[in-house]
Amino acid sequence: MKRHILIFSAAACLTSAGFAQSAQTGSHNPAIKDGKPHTINAAAKGANSFTEDQARGRFEKAGYTGIGKLTKANGLWYTTAMKGGKKATVMLDYKGNITTK
Repeated sequence: MKRHILIFSAAACLTSAGFAQSAQTGSHNPAIKDGKPHTINAAAKGANSFTEDQARGRFEKAGYTGIGKLTKANGLWYTTAMKGGKKATVMLDYKGNITTK
C-alpha cells in the first residue's frame, strides 16, 4: 500500500511541474531592449549620448539611405534621409528611437 502511495505521489509531482511553467516568449527580462531601432510618433526627451557615427549606424540599420549631414540639437540627432523612395527629416532620440517629420 505504501508503495502505491509513493508511486502516485511521485507521478503527481512530475506531471504538475509542467503546468507551473508558462509559455513565455522573448527575453526573460523585459527591461532589456532589443537592438533594433524603432520608429515612434514622438521623440523621448533627454540627453543623447550617441556619437555621430552611432547615430548614422542606427539610421542605416532602420533602412534609411542617402543620409545627409547629422546635426545634434535639443538631445536629438537630426538629418534628412530616404526610405521607400521618400525623403524625410528623421530624428534619433537618446533611447535609439527614430521619428520622422
